[in-house]
Amino acid sequence: MKKKVVVGLSGGVDSSVAAYLLKKQGYDVIALFMINWHDTTGTLSGDCSWNEDEVIAKLVARQLEIPFHAIDFSEQYRERVVDYMFSEYEKGRTPNPDVLCNREIKFDSFVEAARELGADYVATGHYCRKEVIQTNNGEPMYRLLAGTDTNKDQSYFLCQLSQQQLSNALFPIGHLLKPQVRLIAKRLGLATALRKDSQGVCFVGKIDLPVFLQQRIKREEGDVIEIPDNFKGYDADISEQDQHDLLKKLSTPYLYIPEDGNIVGKHQGAQFLTIGQRKGMNIGGKIQPLFVIATDVTNNIVYVGQGSDHPGLFHRVLFIDNHDIHWVRHDLEMKTNEIRRQLVRIRYRQPLQEACLYRFEKGLYILFDVPQQSITPGQFAAWYDKEELIGSGVICGKQQTKN
Repeated sequence: MKKKVVVGLSGGVDSSVAAYLLKKQGYDVIALFMINWHDTTGTLSGDCSWNEDEVIAKLVARQLEIPFHAIDFSEQYRERVVDYMFSEYEKGRTPNPDVLCNREIKFDSFVEAARELGADYVATGHYCRKEVIQTNNGEPMYRLLAGTDTNKDQSYFLCQLSQQQLSNALFPIGHLLKPQVRLIAKRLGLATALRKDSQGVCFVGKIDLPVFLQQRIKREEGDVIEIPDNFKGYDADISEQDQHDLLKKLSTPYLYIPEDGNIVGKHQGAQFLTIGQRKGMNIGGKIQPLFVIATDVTNNIVYVGQGSDHPGLFHRVLFIDNHDIHWVRHDLEMKTNEIRRQLVRIRYRQPLQEACLYRFEKGLYILFDVPQQSITPGQFAAWYDKEELIGSGVICGKQQTKN
């Protein structure tokens, strides 16, 4: 009897080819389209219309001769992804809804719906791979590996998945390059063969973030303060400190005050801007572009610096609180006071960075060999052993108290 697979058919080329490959491999394939968002407030016109996506997905299912179903997860998506987004932005942090969508919707609510359809497995069009190994006691352990296409590797977006979630997951295109996927779709004449890849927030689309956030966060004008590139506030005295104190000092973002710089403009709300952001401030007359280096949502102040090499953009250490640490491979969990070399990334498509991980009682410090640009509280850091993603966590954004 054929094993039954429910594939998340999104209306894009990747999931379309994933469905085709599964059918070719002999699975009994069912297409399930997810409707996760209805509100178009802040969504840029013409981007990621789920109505159009559903029509295309249904057409692909017909072309592949597989059953098609649609299900509305908008309530779950609002409660478990969008509400979290608003909460984080209100605190001055920058969440990653795509990571949450995978953990909370695609590999949770979607799996429950797939089981009701009799699925043995669920599949997506992610560019990543899965391997199964045996533990010492003979139980299976699932390895989450980077996709073969280094330019499209999406393992980072799955960094919060558990062993249970990985156990029944299939990633049919993880071994392929994007051009190969396009070529397969073109040869099959699939409706998605030439469709552009979706952009923006998972299931919401490309958005005007301030407009989107203004559904719940009030606009309030505040000062934009430029910090000179020779400012010495971040050169704290770190001599003669023990290892933990040193890492804690280096991981704590410097808390600027208005007297550290000069007012150069106005903004419409500190919550609408994020560290490393360049666009959206509309302040001219500078030799180099202005980048956000810090936000103070309590006092509604945004601090900026000129140029992508401004020292306020760079840090070598980040901290992850204990309750925010997640291990994909729980058998490889670090013990208290353990130090380990790993490869780390702090955003999608960032090349893996050499770093040292230090596990202490209250959390995990990551010390990079090279200072990293725009380490952003609320985002996820993911660490790898070569090509295997073994853990992740939310970057802490606690600020030091100004003396």
